[in-house]
Amino acid sequence: MIHHFRHGLRRALLLALPTLAMAQTAPPSRAPFIIAPTVEGLMACDEAAQNPAFLTLDQVLAECQARKAHGAAALRRLLDTLEPGGPEGKVQVGYTATLELLKLYRHTPKGWVIDDAKVSALLDLIAQVPRPVVLYLSAGHFDSQGPIVAELEKDPANWMQLADGKPPALGYFGYRILPYTLRTDASIPVNRYRFEALRYVARRVKALPKAVQERIVAFTLAGELHHLFPDFENGMGAFQNIRVTDYHPASVADFRRWLAREYGSVQTLQERTGLAYPDWQAVPAPSKDIRTERLASFGEHYDAFADGTLPLSGWLWDPQGHVQRLELFVDGQRVGPVPRGLHRLDVYRAVDAITDPNVGYRVDYDYRALPAGHHLAQIVATVKGQPRLLAQAPFVVAPRDQSKPPDSKPRGLTGLAKAEGLPGLRTWLDLPRAGQDLYYNPLARDWNRFRAQQVRDFLGAFHTVARQAGLPADKLYSHQILPEVNASWNAQLFAIGDTLDGSAPWKTGLNLYGGATDSAWVRDFLRQRGISDYGVPEFNPQQWKRDGVHRAALQSHYDAGARFVSPYYFSVVPQRFKGGGEHGVNRMELAPDNPKDGSDRFYRAIIDFARQ
Repeated sequence: MIHHFRHGLRRALLLALPTLAMAQTAPPSRAPFIIAPTVEGLMACDEAAQNPAFLTLDQVLAECQARKAHGAAALRRLLDTLEPGGPEGKVQVGYTATLELLKLYRHTPKGWVIDDAKVSALLDLIAQVPRPVVLYLSAGHFDSQGPIVAELEKDPANWMQLADGKPPALGYFGYRILPYTLRTDASIPVNRYRFEALRYVARRVKALPKAVQERIVAFTLAGELHHLFPDFENGMGAFQNIRVTDYHPASVADFRRWLAREYGSVQTLQERTGLAYPDWQAVPAPSKDIRTERLASFGEHYDAFADGTLPLSGWLWDPQGHVQRLELFVDGQRVGPVPRGLHRLDVYRAVDAITDPNVGYRVDYDYRALPAGHHLAQIVATVKGQPRLLAQAPFVVAPRDQSKPPDSKPRGLTGLAKAEGLPGLRTWLDLPRAGQDLYYNPLARDWNRFRAQQVRDFLGAFHTVARQAGLPADKLYSHQILPEVNASWNAQLFAIGDTLDGSAPWKTGLNLYGGATDSAWVRDFLRQRGISDYGVPEFNPQQWKRDGVHRAALQSHYDAGARFVSPYYFSVVPQRFKGGGEHGVNRMELAPDNPKDGSDRFYRAIIDFARQ
């Protein structure tokens, strides 16, 4: 596989969300809805790909580059299969092309320069294929394969750091990814190269004939920008012993400046948080777990609960529809509803009888107002108007000084029948563990807010460069994931919420896998933020247990006003260069003979939906 395609595997294996309704009809005047699949092997020309003398894909690509050739012919054959006769009607088939900005550089005696032949080849392909195209301008942690990377690695300014002063060493199914800084300083080398490549590509795009430029229906910006953490491949759901970025000294200095703007003075900080420091330089970026490390001050404490929230998360399979709603009670008092329909692809994979991955529930309870002591959280299901206990978890709010909390038994709802015995119902509470101890640190909440601001600021800087370089504002989309839709994930690890709040100058692009491709939860998320014109830069339902799922997912986004969705993924690479169907991301290759993850069903649904 070409390296930049592998990053979809994480969401492929770990994601999935609820069901999107087909409620509203798209306005008749809307622009065509574009199905723009990501296509592997765009630079593999027929002349080399069909020559058995070439034994590896790298050899094929090198030969094609030497010939100044590309895979336009193979791409046309694929797209004509999906939508015979060309792009017509209210639903049209195009493709997504990925351009990794750092990978564009080559070394010369005068230093690092952009290899304009690589850009020219892709733009020539776009000119030769009369189809809509989404151009993915990748510059995040997956853009890590070019020759310039070895030089970038030598300068610590380019990286985010963990609290131990080291950048996280990250792998992703055998593919190394790199924790590029989220600081916006354009003088940082990696930023200088990223921004200059973006400007160069924009200039080249603007020089294309107008008709070719108009084929580009969207530019997705930078890739999945977020903070990073150890065990990136498997650690999205970590809540114990977590470690996050960015503790680079320059980032910590930025955090202190951010605090100064938020509070005005260290005296105000003390009044509002109870944490006393002589000056801003003494304020720490929280990084130590009070349970296992010695703290110089309580403000250093950091864990998954230190910001004042306690997640209560699990899954509920209720095929007979017994449960009308879920509610959270703490110490016998109603707190509010518990959202359902979140993504749990892991449960869908593990239990054959569960035919919908949207079985997750999750509520993040704000425990800051609770007194120190023992408490009880209960998830209560309403069944035929009567309450039933679904799950419960005792927890402890601990004093800052780690003294023993009051030894009082928490009050809870009593005498409730259990929901678990209802016919067909299956359920499990994953979070929190029984007896979870909680230490609220106001600085930890500020640290998470600051980290989210860093992500938004970098995407904002990237967007600003794109606009100043002349790319059209109405075609610029983000390319973000949505951790909160996964009931078992820890969104604090990513800190990206501010990029998806609907108020940003860019258009929303969010990647959706599994049940999230057709999800009531996602619909509510978009509606609450006023997001109606959006894109889905990566899209795969990953389901194989029910008919009609894939077409319904496409219909739901058409109805919701999406400009495009990018099914992940098709390939024009010859079979001899691929692994088997169980080889990593190959499970998701959309083809009529690949049943893994429902890929054959999705393939047929695209052809069917494009007939409109």
